[in-house]
Amino acid sequence: MALLLFGVFGLLVFIGLSVHARESVFHPAILIRAMILRSVFELGGRLFFALALAFTPLSSTSAILQSAPLVVTLGAVIFLGARVGPRRWLAMLVGFLGVLLILRPTPESFEATSIFALLATLGFAGRDLATSISPRTMSGRQLGNLGFMVLVVAGVVLIPFYGLPDHMPGWKPLAAVVIAALVGVVAYNALTVAMRTGDIAVVTPFRYSRLLFALGFAVVWFHERPDMLTLAGAVLIVGSGLFTLMRSGGKIPTGPTR
Repeated sequence: MALLLFGVFGLLVFIGLSVHARESVFHPAILIRAMILRSVFELGGRLFFALALAFTPLSSTSAILQSAPLVVTLGAVIFLGARVGPRRWLAMLVGFLGVLLILRPTPESFEATSIFALLATLGFAGRDLATSISPRTMSGRQLGNLGFMVLVVAGVVLIPFYGLPDHMPGWKPLAAVVIAALVGVVAYNALTVAMRTGDIAVVTPFRYSRLLFALGFAVVWFHERPDMLTLAGAVLIVGSGLFTLMRSGGKIPTGPTR
């Protein structure tokens, strides 16, 4: 229900922005292969991200999600023919080692629900790769409409597994979802503009600052206490991602972001 309402409120705002700009709400290009793939990957990313937030610590989920630029680089090599030198391969290996430190894939300490965050990362990386070849004629507002429509679909998909509440939530939860949707719209639009018009080498490092905010929220609001392995894994992921970005000269194919 939270995901569904978040998507509906955000979609309504983006539709209003499109109407104000006197453009079509959905660009005809949403039916081309790249955009269909983008929607499929985003749907998977949103579904597993919601499950990760529900069942795993915020600090671990956020740390794993920081490996998305590394996955994007790997995907660009496999699917787009990008060339990566030995130093960047080593950096990606270090980044994935950081993911393993957080996942801890041993019978004694492995948390099965951590797979949700890993699958969400793969979904968002696939979305970014598809976005990198999306038509430039699509505005950021139209990309936002498509993205938040996928959020609505993700909420609908989860309903059979969780059901609907017996009654509508009170005004406080609804207000929280509305505020989250407004913040999401502003952030989505701002990041889309930044990634499309700015220097990727300058813009992308700011994505890693989310980990600092997430860790702060996790400790202050949710009373989580990330252990040393989680923190060490986060440092390896962020460090290897920044190194990969610097070696790429700002040419890593990344899309608008989550």
